[in-house]
Amino acid sequence: MDGILRAAAELLDTELSEPVDLGGSRRSTVLRCRTGSGESVIVKAYTDEPEARRCFAAEAAGLSFGLAGPEVLGVDPKVPLLVMADLGDSPTLADVLLGSDAKAAGEGLVTWARALGRLAAKSVHRRVEFRQLWARYGTGMTAWDDEPWIARNVAALPAVLDAVGVAAPAGLCEELARMGTAGGEEYPAFTPGDTCPDNNLLTPQGLRLLDFEAACYQSVFLTAAYCRTPFSTCWCVFVLPAGIARKVEEAYRAEVVAVYPALAEDAVWQAGMRQAVAVWTVNATVRLLPQTVEDGPMHRTRRPVATRRQVLRHRWHVASTLGEFPAFAQTVRQLLRKAAREWDVAPLPHYPAFRAAGAGRT
Repeated sequence: MDGILRAAAELLDTELSEPVDLGGSRRSTVLRCRTGSGESVIVKAYTDEPEARRCFAAEAAGLSFGLAGPEVLGVDPKVPLLVMADLGDSPTLADVLLGSDAKAAGEGLVTWARALGRLAAKSVHRRVEFRQLWARYGTGMTAWDDEPWIARNVAALPAVLDAVGVAAPAGLCEELARMGTAGGEEYPAFTPGDTCPDNNLLTPQGLRLLDFEAACYQSVFLTAAYCRTPFSTCWCVFVLPAGIARKVEEAYRAEVVAVYPALAEDAVWQAGMRQAVAVWTVNATVRLLPQTVEDGPMHRTRRPVATRRQVLRHRWHVASTLGEFPAFAQTVRQLLRKAAREWDVAPLPHYPAFRAAGAGRT
């Protein structure tokens, strides 16, 4: 911590004191500090491992892009670390979803979706600029835009299925190969990457996004699918009431239609969304199914929280009617039948804020 403070103080040319550890991760240390003038700032320092370096490059490029997130006060690629303006201790979207106020949760979700849609719309014509920022901080590393994670998941799925005794139906490999990037070639836009509920502050000035470690350009459908299969890569996963889910999805869609008019066509939008649901369901299956030999919570400390088996079963349920991918739909139905036989686990409930309003279960 002393070394981080010295490097950040030198970067800002001011004394830093009163460090408070905000948690960070295995890749990073995050501190709230006071400057010599009494201002509160956030220092985020990364380890020197390749994955951490890549996350630093994404965060430095994404925040320097200037479209969202806290103001960047300084970047030191040598440490590496960033110093950012402190956005304070406002509640996160996770806080309201896991609370008891359905109105606050619904408004928070719509605010989140609208802000992400506006961010995407503002970014469409600035991809070259983002590439230049990545080149500055990425030092030759592959950008997240170019990471073949969908193809890697597709290649891994048959072995994951075989390990649990589920036979891949005829045509599955061909369907998986057609998933592509879920519209990324036609409808790309900027995203912080990790837009999970705990990375969104609901401040008096509006929604403020945190955590740009996976910042990239990706299909707008992959972002919008976080509304249809709630928070596709996150720990804070429960069920949204159908009416709320539609409202949230339409809030995002209304913003991106301004730059991609073709998305106003329901046929185009629905096909892209179904493809994105398939992509995220493959991702969840490959990532979580090997961890369900013994069930466990999606987060080590946060409560309430769903279990991995609950989340997977819900993901499979949503994907079980994907008409464009009949072999994949058959696959997830097989997984659902296996889960019904072998997993003694309750259905995934609604987010706590909506349970208080009598939303029920699904």
